[in-house]
Amino acid sequence: MSRDDDFQSILENGISFGRGGDRRDSAEGKVKTKAKKKQYVTGAHGSGSARQMAKYREQRANRKHR
Repeated sequence: MSRDDDFQSILENGISFGRGGDRRDSAEGKVKTKAKKKQYVTGAHGSGSARQMAKYREQRANRKHR
């Protein structure tokens, strides 16, 4: 197709701005982290560092706010 044919085709049919490519599952290939799980966030699963982080998070939540 020449440039004029492309231009003519666009004039007659318009341009389609549809979804391009195939869509994949959003969870595919992702690594699930413990950081988003409730036990880890609250420090209930037994890790010392998680307990300490939960303690700091609780202290930050209990601070006075303006």
